[in-house]
Amino acid sequence: MNTLLLTGSQTVGPFFSPCLLREDACRNVLTQPESAGERIRIEGRVLDGDKVPVPDAMVEIWQANAHGRYNHATDQGPAPLDLTFTGFGRSGTGDDGSYWFETIKPGPVPFDAGHMQAPHICVTVFARGLLNHLVTRLYFEDETTNAEDPVLQCVPNERRATLLARREPDSAIVYRFDIVLQGANETVFFNL
Repeated sequence: MNTLLLTGSQTVGPFFSPCLLREDACRNVLTQPESAGERIRIEGRVLDGDKVPVPDAMVEIWQANAHGRYNHATDQGPAPLDLTFTGFGRSGTGDDGSYWFETIKPGPVPFDAGHMQAPHICVTVFARGLLNHLVTRLYFEDETTNAEDPVLQCVPNERRATLLARREPDSAIVYRFDIVLQGANETVFFNL
């Protein structure tokens, strides 16, 4: 009897490892010894709708420095620029869907003339099966200014927890941020 094996549909990839996750393209460690700010580690997993790890995804982060300024030409704000901190990182996921970054806790950044945004990290996820990348934000659950953040306030209250990185107890400063691509407890993604 012949058994028919079906090949799963794959609309995108897998090209992250050979193309975008080369050693010279990956940057899990965003800090240098002279970078200003509180050193933190972000750890998490990328999970599909069935909570199965996604082993071949790519996670990128973009963030302000400890003073609340992005290392980008369009950020001309008064906060100090830290030339030892680029604010950009890229990590592939392991077989268990895990990723990590060593960075600094970002400072608050302006939203408009009258409002500040709580410290946050912009997160982009690329994975097989996604025609478009997904964009979300990582906020820190222990940050008191979350209550006034104008972007976080646009997210329904019952969904905000999916954007909060939780500090791991009894460890160096490690925040856990799992990214759920769909289904129950799906991470909130922004349509940009």
